[in-house]
Amino acid sequence: MRSCRIIVVGGGAAGFFAAIASAEACPAAEVVVLEKSARFLDKVRISGGGRCNVTHACFELRDFATRYPRGEKALLSPFQKFSARETVEWFAARGVPLKTESDGRMFPVTDSSETIIECLLNAATQAGVELELNRSVVAVAKLGDGTFQLKLADASDLSCDRLLLATGGCRAAAAGQLAVSLGHSLVPPVPSLFTFQIESDWLRAAAGISLPSAALSVPVANLRQRGPLMITHWGLSGPVVLVLSAWGARALHDLNYRFPLLVNWVPDLNVEQLQNEIGLLRSRNGAKLVVNTSIASLTARLWEHLVLAAGISRETRWSAFTRVQSQALVRQLSRTEFNVVGKSLNKDEFVTCGGVKLAEVDFKTMQSKLCPGLFFAGELLDIDGVTGGFNFQAAWTTGYLAGISMPAPE
Repeated sequence: MRSCRIIVVGGGAAGFFAAIASAEACPAAEVVVLEKSARFLDKVRISGGGRCNVTHACFELRDFATRYPRGEKALLSPFQKFSARETVEWFAARGVPLKTESDGRMFPVTDSSETIIECLLNAATQAGVELELNRSVVAVAKLGDGTFQLKLADASDLSCDRLLLATGGCRAAAAGQLAVSLGHSLVPPVPSLFTFQIESDWLRAAAGISLPSAALSVPVANLRQRGPLMITHWGLSGPVVLVLSAWGARALHDLNYRFPLLVNWVPDLNVEQLQNEIGLLRSRNGAKLVVNTSIASLTARLWEHLVLAAGISRETRWSAFTRVQSQALVRQLSRTEFNVVGKSLNKDEFVTCGGVKLAEVDFKTMQSKLCPGLFFAGELLDIDGVTGGFNFQAAWTTGYLAGISMPAPE
């Protein structure tokens, strides 16, 4: 009896994990990974600043699932079979312990993504997975006998019994054309996890300043988020912006990435408390310049920019500080308004929302409901998480489930 032949299209995190799981679950199966580029696992290589944010140290499954703007309900069942805890154990068993940082992100203790890449390559090789580079699949068809026929860019043909599509995010709808050709439909792709471009002279001058906590809101889209913020030469970035962009991916796309943004630089203080803080500064520092005496939660440099942006002159002393100026400063600190005029460039985006419709996939096995023998994993699905290791965890989880399910007889 002929062994099952499995082809994985896509040599990224999800594809590799699925191939390893398949080969380990069924050593008799022939498992092949086809990668269209000249290197495997490129996204793993560059993620986390070259350190690879493998997963997140959140081990309560329902809480973990809430970090996915698209895919929360669909992932609940898969996480019961392979969650962040299993990911940590999987890598540890292969000699790659992970460490947890203060914000919950988990990295290899080596702080090098190459450690993760070597681990995956070694696991695939030891399991007998056949790895092929520069092999781009341009078309696929399901034959009458249930097998799949793949046509490659070099005009060669391959066939298989099970096919896994793990080709990554659909930055353009064409990226999902293999799935479409097999009967699936795509949720239109739009960017997620991007930064905000803002044309503001004073903000540009403040580039490089970071805050541990700021509150951002986009009233026209009913979006709010709080977290670490970074000022850049093109606008605003940092975790709070990335998370806000993930939850608002479609709404902000519909606004053509042009919208009013409100920033509260001191979210731990309400307006009354902020007024009291400023009143104390005035009573204690009469002879000092306002720009030189900040409230405790802000850096001196950011305080100076905010004071000047509120229309208060550099020469103003606290002794001459007026009620009108106080109101203007409170407004600036708690409700600075910017006009966002765009997002980060496409080359900087690591995640898109959109892809294969989740209702068309059985999340117990990751098999297509429309085309038996076809499986999906990773970002090709309409699943995306916020920053912090959640997108990789979705790749490990869906890859693992597809991997152990593919060798099973129909």
